[in-house]
Amino acid sequence: MWLQRIDDKIAALQKREAEQERGQRARPAEPEWFVELGIGDGRPPAEVHMGGCYAAGKRRRPVGRDEARRLLASGVRACSHCQPDTALDILDLPARTVLAATAR
Repeated sequence: MWLQRIDDKIAALQKREAEQERGQRARPAEPEWFVELGIGDGRPPAEVHMGGCYAAGKRRRPVGRDEARRLLASGVRACSHCQPDTALDILDLPARTVLAATAR
């Protein structure tokens, strides 16, 4: 009787591990770039992040490399933690020049 319970428990644990492993393999890949969305009507883009950035909020959507560059060039703020503007080789952003002028 005890041996059957132990065998059942081992089988259940092996099944759970196999399901978790299958779920890990089936998980979609992290997007390379994503934009954090603002609050309100239309949810405007608020900040651009690299994939895997820990500082991003929950309201976000994946974007491609070209769209991330376009958003940064149009004035959307770049994350100060993951620095997507540096990774995208964008050196002169309009928002940075405004910040530098106000810091004086």
